Amino acid sequence: MNTYKKFAPNVFIAKCTERQKSGETIILTTKYGKEHECVVFNFIGQKDDYWFYSIVRSDGFNSQEFAKRKAKKLESASLNAEKKSTDYWKASNKDSDFLSLGEPIKIGHHSEKRHRKLFEQANNNMSKSVEFSKKAEEYESRVAYWEDKAKTINLSMPESLEYYEFELVRAEMKHEGLKSGEIKKEHSYSLTYAKKNLNEMKKNMDLAKRLWG
Repeated sequence: MNTYKKFAPNVFIAKCTERQKSGETIILTTKYGKEHECVVFNFIGQKDDYWFYSIVRSDGFNSQEFAKRKAKKLESASLNAEKKSTDYWKASNKDSDFLSLGEPIKIGHHSEKRHRKLFEQANNNMSKSVEFSKKAEEYESRVAYWEDKAKTINLSMPESLEYYEFELVRAEMKHEGLKSGEIKKEHSYSLTYAKKNLNEMKKNMDLAKRLWG
C-alpha cells in the first residue's frame, strides 16, 4: 500500500512499496483510510524497502485549494451568523412600540406576567443578536487569513521552483546591496536578517529542485 510521508513543512511525499516512474498515476492512502489519485514527479530516495517520490494530486487539490475552500466555508458561516443576528434584532424589536411607551409593570395585575415576558424576550433576543454579530465578525477575520493563504506558494507545489528562483535572486540582491552600502540599513540587524533570509531561500531552492526540478 502506498502512503503519505512528511518530507518538510507543508510537504508530503509518496511512500511506496514498489518502484514508480515519473508521470505515473498511483493511489495513496491517508492514515484515515482515504484514497487519493496522485501523479508521480521525482524520485526522492529509498530506505528500508520503501521508495519515496514527490507527487501532486490528480484532481489539482493542494494547500491553495484547501485555503480557498476554508475561506468559502467561513464566508458562508459569517453570512449565516449575520442573518441570525439580524433575525434576533428584528425579534427584539417586535414589541418595541408597546415597550417604548415606558408603561410600568403593574404588580398583581393580570398583565404583569405578559409584560415581564415581553421585556425578557426583548433582552434575550438582543443578547443573541449581539452574540451572532460578534461571531460574524470573527468568521470574517478568519476569511481574510485564509484568502491570504490561498495566494501563498510553498514547497508542496511545482510552482515553488520558479517562485524560489525569483525569491533567491531578490534575497541575494538585497544582501549584496546592504553589504556594499547601496541599500540603506534600517537598523543594526538589517544585514543579519538579510543573510538569514538568503540562507532560507537557498535552503528552499535546494528543496524545490529536489522535489520539482
